[in-house]
Amino acid sequence: MNKPVVVSEETLTEPVVVSDVAPATAKTIAGPAYIVLAGISFSHFLNDTMQSLIASVYPILKDTYALDFAQIGMITLAFQFTASLLQPLVGHYTDKKAQPYSLAIGMASTFFGLLLLSIAQQYLVILIAAALVGLGSAVFHPESARIARLASGGRYGFAQSVFQLGGSFGTSMGPVLAALIVVPFGQGSIAWFSSIAGLAIVILWRIGRWYAPQIKAKKTASVEVHPDAPNSRRVAIALLVLVALLFSKQLYVSSLSSYYIFYLIDRFGVSTQTAQIYLFIFLAANAVGAFFGGPLGDRFGRKIVIWISILGALPFTLALPFAGLYASAVLSVIIGLIISSTTSSIIVFAQELVPHRFGMISGVFFGVAFGIGGLGAAVLGKLADHTSIEFVYQVCAYLPAIGLLAVFLPKLPRHAR
Repeated sequence: MNKPVVVSEETLTEPVVVSDVAPATAKTIAGPAYIVLAGISFSHFLNDTMQSLIASVYPILKDTYALDFAQIGMITLAFQFTASLLQPLVGHYTDKKAQPYSLAIGMASTFFGLLLLSIAQQYLVILIAAALVGLGSAVFHPESARIARLASGGRYGFAQSVFQLGGSFGTSMGPVLAALIVVPFGQGSIAWFSSIAGLAIVILWRIGRWYAPQIKAKKTASVEVHPDAPNSRRVAIALLVLVALLFSKQLYVSSLSSYYIFYLIDRFGVSTQTAQIYLFIFLAANAVGAFFGGPLGDRFGRKIVIWISILGALPFTLALPFAGLYASAVLSVIIGLIISSTTSSIIVFAQELVPHRFGMISGVFFGVAFGIGGLGAAVLGKLADHTSIEFVYQVCAYLPAIGLLAVFLPKLPRHAR
């Protein structure tokens, strides 16, 4: 591990000193490739719109097949665990050999997963369909994050936020589309959304054509660690802390995504469609917060944003279980805006800690941390069956307190932050 590491041009980051990188400098001067960023963000929007349909149709599946909360949590686990298991492996493989057209191919798994979910009549088939959608996510995220960084022009936090913005808005659209289409027309209408996957395949194929020449033209360079960079032990500790922080954020968001509808129905007696609109409000706030988090990290430092975004949500998460219906909506917006602003900063911070393993690190943080959130959702479902949904939200209210672990994050060189 003490040998010089050979990395491709697009994986280089500012915390290292690199020789002979004139092409990268030219790209930085030219600024971000906005068309590519817009395309990859829109693809993320389409991808996560389809994924969010799974959680949005939980009430339909629960009533149709008489599922309990533990079984609902297992559906979330089937989706999240597939992505968790495969994303780091995909990222590790593409670190060695980039695959420009893998995004379009992976999207085909989501296409077939939606078709299968629309006709599923057995619980096992529902789990398989969810796993197929998760497989599409596993292929999509590591390489698309690499493309976003390659097109960033040096504005890494901004590029990551643009990328995250598409996914966050896609996630927020699931409940709305479920309320407008799936609830009135039933489970079979999920098949209509496979057309979204078809559109995403076309866009991702075009992005692959842009990406392919970048791979062929790339150069390699030996990397020397910046003298102010943290040592390997501190890097390992920092990565564990970042995983814990992202886990706390993702588990809280997952608890609302999976069970907020049931919480509103049980506590306030609202209809399923009304509850889905409230869920959309929370997820839309998440999207807005995710966009602003990256540029703020570029401007003020990622560690500061991480501190504020996780711990700053704690007073509001503690108040949510005791609020009325409309106050809950207001609190969910505040929580979404604050807590989601940390995602881009956490991911870029991790990428800067280990710049020569960009795909694998992206896969770990998009996969493992989010997958752990899925596992937590299954555990929360089991807890809800033995207690109540309200009790689950009282427990989850303390999750942002894990943000105190940010004290163990190292100080990166000033220009990396």
